[in-house]
Amino acid sequence: MKVKICGITNRDDARAAIEAGADLLGFNFYQKSPRYIAPEKAREIAAEIRSDGQKPLLVGVFVNSLLEEVRSILEIAQIDLAQLHGDEPVHLLETLNGRGFKALRPTSETEAAIDAEWFAPYGPNAPALLIDAYRKDQYGGTGHVANWSIATKLAQQYPILLAGGLMPENVAEAVRQVRPWGVDVASGVELSPGKKDAAKMRLFVERCRPMGSQPTNGNGQDLQRMPDRTNG
Repeated sequence: MKVKICGITNRDDARAAIEAGADLLGFNFYQKSPRYIAPEKAREIAAEIRSDGQKPLLVGVFVNSLLEEVRSILEIAQIDLAQLHGDEPVHLLETLNGRGFKALRPTSETEAAIDAEWFAPYGPNAPALLIDAYRKDQYGGTGHVANWSIATKLAQQYPILLAGGLMPENVAEAVRQVRPWGVDVASGVELSPGKKDAAKMRLFVERCRPMGSQPTNGNGQDLQRMPDRTNG
């Protein structure tokens, strides 16, 4: 079970997330987010993490950014993957050549199935998609729980990151029901927006992992392998 802790804004929280057992760290480059971080500051954190020999996958969160901006920030911040969390078209994801994956906020099973067919083939090995809660005109970080029924159906076909309202109190049940490739948390392990709680991060990781088993796709194929950082 992979764990992504998103909304990292400072070195101390990055270190604490890694110590808690996070496999992926998320940096939010959406300027309207209370968890926004400048690319240059994200680069400093990334450099320090790697100089210590730590190798979590670093993910940049983008909302309706142009391709040139996404590529530029990935380079400036030295981030591995782009998480497209807005209303981006398929061709933007395709052009990233495996260095991006799409966040979906589906309102129905039909919508989820159609969007997954469009976007999943252009992501990295894993995750193929992120599933979040739908809130009108809001792009994640709302604290609202995603539709686990829809997520469960998608998780049977794709290696997904489950997001949306996860916290130490509900992550074990979410993993039990959905069986995702990984889970994504931001507000559920915070003291305030952009400031993490180290104890909550540790508890979150402890509670989600004992419930998980090796994720597979519908054909039983092992999906544990992380994306190739050199792709593209």
